[in-house]
Amino acid sequence: MQSTDHLAASRYARMRWNTPLSPEHAALLLQRLDIRPGARVLDLGCGWGELLLRAVAAGGVSGPVATRGVGVDTDDAALARGRRLAAGRSLNRHVAFVMGEAAAWQEPADRVLCIGSAHAFGGTSAALDALAAVVRPGGRLLFGDAYWERPPTAEIAEVFGPEVPTLSGLIEAARERGWRLLHLSTADQREWDDFESTWLAGRQEWLLAYPEDPRAADVRAELDDRLRQYVGGYRGVLGLAYLVLGR
Repeated sequence: MQSTDHLAASRYARMRWNTPLSPEHAALLLQRLDIRPGARVLDLGCGWGELLLRAVAAGGVSGPVATRGVGVDTDDAALARGRRLAAGRSLNRHVAFVMGEAAAWQEPADRVLCIGSAHAFGGTSAALDALAAVVRPGGRLLFGDAYWERPPTAEIAEVFGPEVPTLSGLIEAARERGWRLLHLSTADQREWDDFESTWLAGRQEWLLAYPEDPRAADVRAELDDRLRQYVGGYRGVLGLAYLVLGR
């Protein structure tokens, strides 16, 4: 049995969002963002925009002044998924998904989300500098970025590159660039395990359904390597911090 279409669709099929984050934790972050009716919300590197959609809904779209959102990403399939999700929740009039580079976006917003996308700006410090230009005065930024919980092995450090800071280093980088920390929380182990499991799950299910597909061996090797790398390498070593920042 062979499938041409299902493999691509399976990649993120079991993921709620592409970050280690539970629904309860997400609700806390949106509460700390304090999204007001009529606010403009921007998500840079939005993927399919699940958190953006929840942010706009949290701000309110049924009153006299509706909250609006824009999601920016370079993944056309993810953006299409975001538009379908928005339509399914009757948010398509309030949320736009735009193909584009996060670092090139210049239109400011009241609330800005940038989670796991610092690399698009050239790293953590460059992202914190650039994002200051798109957060309106009095606005807030939800910045999600990786840090080392424990010193990594040389092999794992090479995988993630030399720019990953410690948690204290990440917070200090924000402070040095004029940001004030309004909230700090980090992904816990259950969130990480769920993230890694769901990242694998769609294609694991594809392998079970299409074991004879000529691409199956390569997919199986990729998934097995990722699982070994996570469990034996960066589980409990790499962290993800969520900072709500203001200026």
